Amino acid sequence: MTFKELFKNYIYPIAVFSGGMIGVGFLSLPYIALNAGIWLMTAYFLVITTLTIIINLIFCKISLKTPDQKRFPGFVEYYLGRGAKFLAMISTVLGAFGVLLAFLLVGSQFLVSVFQPILSGTVLIYVLVYFFIVSIVIYFDIKIVSKTAFWVISLIFLSLILIFVEGFAQIKISNIFIGDWTHEFFLPYGPLLFALWGIGLIPEVEEMLVGQKKKLNAIAVISIVITSIFYFLFVILILGITGSKTDPTALAGLKGFLPDYVVSASLLAGALATFTAFVSQGIILKKTLMFDLKIKHWHAFVMTCCPPLIFFLLGFKDFIPLLSFIGGVLFGINGILILLMYKKIGGKKIVVYPLSLVFLLGIIYEVIYFIK
Repeated sequence: MTFKELFKNYIYPIAVFSGGMIGVGFLSLPYIALNAGIWLMTAYFLVITTLTIIINLIFCKISLKTPDQKRFPGFVEYYLGRGAKFLAMISTVLGAFGVLLAFLLVGSQFLVSVFQPILSGTVLIYVLVYFFIVSIVIYFDIKIVSKTAFWVISLIFLSLILIFVEGFAQIKISNIFIGDWTHEFFLPYGPLLFALWGIGLIPEVEEMLVGQKKKLNAIAVISIVITSIFYFLFVILILGITGSKTDPTALAGLKGFLPDYVVSASLLAGALATFTAFVSQGIILKKTLMFDLKIKHWHAFVMTCCPPLIFFLLGFKDFIPLLSFIGGVLFGINGILILLMYKKIGGKKIVVYPLSLVFLLGIIYEVIYFIK
């Protein structure tokens, strides 16, 4: 295998898959660990990573058996009928709007933190700049993202190394073990499921693997494992430095602990991560509207990009409850639908029913938590 083939068949697809997951979800995890305790968070990492690997492998199997040019609601209709497709479309569209809103909130906030001290300007200006750039890229689909995702992820890892090098002297082991799991036992479920949920990326990656679709399973597993390890190291690093002062978006809380250039570089890397993930998720939603609802490209593009900005302007700005609801409820619904499709193609009941129960209990908890 040549170096070019290695990039085309493995590195770029893994970068797109991982880049689509590494958005804003991981930024909430140090704060979640602060409130739930590192031991409970570690247990959730093991369980949710395993769960998402299983669900992704199941969906890879379904995707490879299904005609191309479909997205999640189209898969559901193909196997479960129009009634189930309606439920899938609602959960997919609402989930996508919520995800894009979260990316817009955090990505623009990072831009404000990096550039406002230098260029001034209101928060709304930075939100509009961020929105304008991602909208242009979404219009041109995944080919642009595939060429940039690898470098963005590389920048994120370099940023993590920079934080570690500059913040090593600030790390306190005692900071990592702050938190009491008896008060927040179920708190990590929704945000961590949100952070590791890569189902919608599978059809995109499959389309990249022309003549190499058998590699889809390996790419999914490798991407999830790499992403999970990165998340865990990120949690340990941020908690070790900021301890009880850990911020809900993690990076903003580094101010006062690390040099300004390190904080700025980290915030910029975080903004680029949200940018890549926004584009990936936006393209998924746009193609869902095009392929499954037969909406024309321009209309699907407008319907994808405008609602998150509208929700922002209407005042929807609560970060962690948004991630919990999307991860626990909307992705939970999609998880159950995936398992029902798996059963339809002959999947094992011993896998379908226990995992469906996990998702159902998660939905019930997150609804109660969100109402409170």
